[in-house]
Amino acid sequence: ASPDEEWPEAEKAEKLARGAALKWASGVFYRPEKLEGLGHYRRRETQRNSSIQSRLKSTVQSYLEGVSAGLEQLRSAAQEVQSVCQDLGAARWALLDSADHFQGLQQMRELMEQHVQLASVVQVLPQIFSVHEVFSHILQLLHGQHLLEAHVEIMMVEQLRDNILSQLHLRGLSSAQATVLSYFSGLQELNESLAKQLWDIVGSSLRLVREDPVLFVTAVRIIEREEKIDDTLLLEATFLPPGRPKGWRQKFYQVLQDTITGARFHAPRMDAEGPGLAKHLAALQKDIVSELCVVKDLMVQCVPAHYNILSVCTATYHQALTGHLQEILREDLDKQGLFLLLEWALRVYHSPEMMGHPDLLPEVDVSALDPLMSSELVDQTERRYVMKVKASVFEWMQRTLEVEFKEWFREEEPETDHQGFFQSALPAIVMQMLNENIQVASLITDSLQQKIYNMALEELEAFLGRLREALVQCGKEHQQDRAVPKYFISHLLAVLNNNLALSNSVSSLHPDTACREVPASLQAALDRMQKKATQLLLEELLLDLQPLCLQLPSRKWLSGSQLVGSMCEVIDKYAKDFSRVRKPVCTLLLAESELLVASQYLRALLQRKMVCKSREERGQLCHRLLQDATQLRELFCGLGLDRSQQSLEAVFALRELICLKDPALLSLEVVGFITKYPDVSDEHISTLLDIRGDVSKEVRHVVLEMMAQHPQVLPEGYRPIFSTILVPVPELPFCLRKGKCA
Repeated sequence: ASPDEEWPEAEKAEKLARGAALKWASGVFYRPEKLEGLGHYRRRETQRNSSIQSRLKSTVQSYLEGVSAGLEQLRSAAQEVQSVCQDLGAARWALLDSADHFQGLQQMRELMEQHVQLASVVQVLPQIFSVHEVFSHILQLLHGQHLLEAHVEIMMVEQLRDNILSQLHLRGLSSAQATVLSYFSGLQELNESLAKQLWDIVGSSLRLVREDPVLFVTAVRIIEREEKIDDTLLLEATFLPPGRPKGWRQKFYQVLQDTITGARFHAPRMDAEGPGLAKHLAALQKDIVSELCVVKDLMVQCVPAHYNILSVCTATYHQALTGHLQEILREDLDKQGLFLLLEWALRVYHSPEMMGHPDLLPEVDVSALDPLMSSELVDQTERRYVMKVKASVFEWMQRTLEVEFKEWFREEEPETDHQGFFQSALPAIVMQMLNENIQVASLITDSLQQKIYNMALEELEAFLGRLREALVQCGKEHQQDRAVPKYFISHLLAVLNNNLALSNSVSSLHPDTACREVPASLQAALDRMQKKATQLLLEELLLDLQPLCLQLPSRKWLSGSQLVGSMCEVIDKYAKDFSRVRKPVCTLLLAESELLVASQYLRALLQRKMVCKSREERGQLCHRLLQDATQLRELFCGLGLDRSQQSLEAVFALRELICLKDPALLSLEVVGFITKYPDVSDEHISTLLDIRGDVSKEVRHVVLEMMAQHPQVLPEGYRPIFSTILVPVPELPFCLRKGKCA
């Protein structure tokens, strides 16, 4: 092969060099005058090539020398490796020849190990033989309360026993372990005796840290020694001696917690009533604060910081109190006891009087702990308290009602206020009782206050119902004998004033001053009470008016009498009584009385109808109606009742129908009349037409047809007057079987 085929890169490089040189030459000698410097350029390039070739030769020479040295080192290494292989082969054959001698060395090794073991046993034999003497000495130390010295010797004996057991365990001699444990059996009793003294000291720690903290500190030191031994053995994890880990630090916490719990919260059952429970809670409050102060100021200095002894004691008291309060709540507490418990758990416990005491802050913090009473338990206890208060309120209200009922039958008028209005002590007693309970509940929580408020409204509503029933019963007895009660009307007026006072005071019970609405059901009960008292008063007025109304209408009345004058006297007498009632009830009584008088007047006129026989009689009737209605209207206007509120206008309107001279115009007048008084029926109009005495059948038919064509609907707020008046049904004419009716 040619050199070009063996080195293609060289050929490529030569071509590139030739191309670059040609390019350079064409760039330099593109002008004829440049050819003069050709000799200069040739000399320069010749020198440059010579320099490059000399450097290349020097580099290649140094590479060749390095390769020669490397080959020499490889030949030397190969010779050394061959020599080592020969030496290793010789050593292998020598070891194979010495195998029999090694078996003899193994026996010597075993004998040496046995010798070492026997030497160690011989070394500890004096200690083993003196174990029981040590036990006696330890017992004497324990009796003398030299606990640290006793514990040191106990640790030494334990270490001796544990070393022996560990050796037996490593050699699989488990059968011999029982013998060792039997020999050291007294150690367990000493440990128990020491532990008993330690736990007695821990149980008396709160007293000892004040009187003599040395014993307590000694106990803590011993506990910490045992904890370190436990930790070391657990980390090694090769052999765990019997009775390990002792866990005395955990036992320390348990004994301390049991001491706290047993001393304060496992006391005999206390009196569940208010005074006994208050005394018990006050004692708990005082003792817990003082003991936590001892822990904070003294015990903390006697134990390591990692014990967190103050936090542990605080949590223990807190948890113990939680369980103790639950135990107390299982008793049948009265309302005072339930209130004391809620107040103590929700207010006193966190106050500066107890866990927020200045001597405890800031180290003692119960905010991170669970609530002393869960929200469910608080709600349950609040409901129990509400039920107890409800029973008490019911009983108190019932006694108040019984006293009020007896007051109605006394032979004297009810008391009056400074303005002369009748009243009794009932509203003040009831509202004071309800308001006091609501205010007391506000000392605990807003939720309890709201519950008591709701209960108060319910009880007030129920009380109004019972008061109404008592009023009905009083009214029934008065119906049987109007002389009993003697001052029936005065007491009814006092009831109305009391009802108004209750209605005005109810809004003040609400805990939220911005919300003063009276619930609809309670307002309805107040309205029913007012309506019943008003009804009984109107019945009294009606009983006095009925003898006079029975004389209407009559020929004597028509010709002129003092009937309406007598009615005005009765009405004026009642109006004077009504003035002993506060507004707006007084105005309501006047309006209801006026409606009663108007309806009774119209009832007498329509039910005992008088047929006018002539135009003169009809004119006389119209004149009498005008005089009576005017006299009654002026009376009520004088009493303060506006004409727009009076129903006597119906008498004036009815008079206009009777005074109409042309019967043919009655249909139009009747339409206007029924438009103004939509509760007028066909029977009322027929009776009115009969009173006129001059209405033909045709006109009557037209009037009734016109009424049928204009049916009326009672507008909202309309006070009916005619719908309460029933008129006699006209008698049907007697007809023979085959005859025609007239």
